[in-house]
Amino acid sequence: MAKKQFAATGRRKSSVARVRLIPGKGEITVNKKSLDEYFGSEIQKRELRRPFEIVGSEGKFDVIATVRGGGFTGQAGALRHGISRALIEADEDNNRPLLKAAGFLTRDPRMKERKKYGLKKARRASQFSKR
Repeated sequence: MAKKQFAATGRRKSSVARVRLIPGKGEITVNKKSLDEYFGSEIQKRELRRPFEIVGSEGKFDVIATVRGGGFTGQAGALRHGISRALIEADEDNNRPLLKAAGFLTRDPRMKERKKYGLKKARRASQFSKR
């Protein structure tokens, strides 16, 4: 019989993470690589494990995730969002208030602003000269 899986999607900036939680030993796999191989920064690795620490389920779930788009920080934020959503699927009554209080369920809406015509970047105009 197959183990129970919990799936969710997390987003931040232009990154999208598809996350599956499977009962296991606490191994995290991102794009078929281990967490240490994929993310170099210790801050990003700690950020991914925070939802488990808050809920108190470290080492209970294996994470299999696919991330596309954006940079490493955006991808780490998207993974954190996806893991938090999947933990709610696992046990909504206990996990939701804890993750909501930590602010992990809110999708970070900050995106890159589009470039406007007549400007060099989103807000950067060409240098003004009187003569």
